[in-house]
Amino acid sequence: MKRTLEKFAEERRSKEDDLARSAAEAEAKDAEYSLVRRSAHMKKALARLEELAGSLKILLSQKKPLFGLKRPSAPAEFVSLAAAALTLLDDQARETRAQTAAVLELIRKLPPLMDAKDRERTALGNNHLNMIFKSMEWRVDKLAVEYKDVQILMKKFFLIREKLDSLILALKKGKKPSPADVRAALGPLEDWRYAGFENRFRGSEEDIRKQQIGYLDAFRKGGKVLDLGCGRGEFLDLLRENGIEGEGVDLNEQMIDICLDKGLNCRKGDILDRLAKAPDGSLDGIFSSQVIEHLPPAYLKRLIETTYAKLALGGTIVLETVNPASVFALVQIYFLDLSHQKPVHPRALQFMLESVGFSDVEVRYSAPLDAERLRELPGADERTSVMNENFDRLNDLLFAPVNYAVLGKKR
Repeated sequence: MKRTLEKFAEERRSKEDDLARSAAEAEAKDAEYSLVRRSAHMKKALARLEELAGSLKILLSQKKPLFGLKRPSAPAEFVSLAAAALTLLDDQARETRAQTAAVLELIRKLPPLMDAKDRERTALGNNHLNMIFKSMEWRVDKLAVEYKDVQILMKKFFLIREKLDSLILALKKGKKPSPADVRAALGPLEDWRYAGFENRFRGSEEDIRKQQIGYLDAFRKGGKVLDLGCGRGEFLDLLRENGIEGEGVDLNEQMIDICLDKGLNCRKGDILDRLAKAPDGSLDGIFSSQVIEHLPPAYLKRLIETTYAKLALGGTIVLETVNPASVFALVQIYFLDLSHQKPVHPRALQFMLESVGFSDVEVRYSAPLDAERLRELPGADERTSVMNENFDRLNDLLFAPVNYAVLGKKR
């Protein structure tokens, strides 16, 4: 919308400049043919006409024939005076026509200017309404997220209360609670805190579904896919809707509660432990979204090695993460989450999959930043071409897609 407003504003300014130029030209012509000059022209023309009238009177009073063999001087003087008067009148008529044409040109340029202003005003009004509606949508979405948070928080509240009651009972009996008991009481609160962070900054479940739907083509119908770090279960939902058996695992108890409320197959646990318990060659697919950036390098290496062993022949692995080759994604998304351990470069992750035996390894980018990219300059001269090439390089560095995924096959 911002670019549309800029376009209409530029169009309006162009029409205003054009009208101002025409007005200046008309004013210059008016100044050139001033009132004083007009008056002088009229007086001169009247004087010539008076002389012409006097000459004509003399001519008519003569007894000699008007057209004799010997022409008198009066007719020649009459013709000369008439020609001079007509010339003066022609000059005045020409200048009057020029001024009239300039005024008509000004009048002709007024409607396009008014149309341009109307378009700009309409666009500004629409933009204002859009901002109001977007603000309302944002508030409604925020309220919906907060409502979900409150629902889950109430569940956690009752759970924590039970755990605290058991701790108080143990203290009353003179028993000292173990650190594990205390962590068990505080754990649900920490899980809720991170889930709330993800709800606010990662986006709505519908947005995540739209981002992840592009990975469905990597898995065959009827197969079994393990989702490592399933979160709120967006991809598990997509698998179920498309006839693919899915199972999820996540350390965050609140995320598991959300998935269970949806009727999804998932359990709480460490993703590497769950993967290690699966029989070798028992999985048709392994999926993980926005998880590996939370893992230490050694853990990630063991995870990738284990995935290869657990996949059946023809099975597919999909690992999605934040794209650190995009400065925007690195600054605005990766560093926002304090639980992130280390960014993983696309080529590094591609090499890690290839090094353990995966074939046909490819990198897929998603969530492009088209609106943030620098715009090209108009024109085809050499200087403009060089500037646009530099803009392309900056765009590739600053505004590369937010996410990428590495896909590999076990052959």
